[in-house]
Amino acid sequence: MSDLVTTYIGVVYPWHHDQMGHMNVQHYVGMFDGGTWNLFAQVGLTSEWMKNNDRGMAAVQMNISYRREMTSGDLVEVRSGFLNVSERKVMFVHEMINRQTGDVAAVAEITGVMLDSVKRKSALIPQENLERAKELIVEYDFGRRS
Repeated sequence: MSDLVTTYIGVVYPWHHDQMGHMNVQHYVGMFDGGTWNLFAQVGLTSEWMKNNDRGMAAVQMNISYRREMTSGDLVEVRSGFLNVSERKVMFVHEMINRQTGDVAAVAEITGVMLDSVKRKSALIPQENLERAKELIVEYDFGRRS
């Protein structure tokens, strides 16, 4: 088992706020998406590789748990890891941390599928990339209530 790796660092700006005075949910997703592409790059699935090989990734399921508000000036860190990988599918987790307090602000659990970008159908993830992803598999306690 591995530890979560840092995949995104940023800051909450006033323009991230909604009428409730905190960061709107669309920006959590955007920051998690930045973390996703950095996580994929760590196993060799870069945007360049995908373009050159007619491949892409599609998010097919996302579950986000919002735990603490983020507001303007808060420093953000997203830490990520794979939960499970198979020949066509990856499941991974993103944990968003408020870097000033150490609090977990949100957690995303995502399932993605490798796509053939020409045929628009699922495709096999290369074995080399699967093996590298397996090195980043983590156990994560989502703290869900039963």
